[in-house]
Amino acid sequence: MSDARPPALPEHTFAEPWQAYAFAFTLQLADAGCFTWAEWTAHFAAHLKSAAVRDHATEHPGPLPETNNPHYYDVWLDSLQTLLIERGIATTDQLDRLKNAWTTAYLTTPHGKPVVLHTESVRSRGLPRV
Repeated sequence: MSDARPPALPEHTFAEPWQAYAFAFTLQLADAGCFTWAEWTAHFAAHLKSAAVRDHATEHPGPLPETNNPHYYDVWLDSLQTLLIERGIATTDQLDRLKNAWTTAYLTTPHGKPVVLHTESVRSRGLPRV
């Protein structure tokens, strides 16, 4: 059984830089053997279907969010976080601390400069290394 691989490039460009980071991080985790791409797509598809049901408040889901829909990458990130927790790769607390670290980095980065999360910031918060 071969593991399906993601496309070399997504079909659409990313609306926000964090979306590209989330996509790239998911690829890195799959390449590191944290999960297979087939496992990821099944997990993500289930989250997309749940989101479609929630969004339409019915048992009959509406259309799934498309990649050019901003909600798509919110579902992507939520799905990735739950998979990391389910696999024991990260805890909810660690993910909350990582989010706070990114928020701090964003808020303290001068306008026009790239937002960077420094390694020492990750280590000082006890975050997992992948």
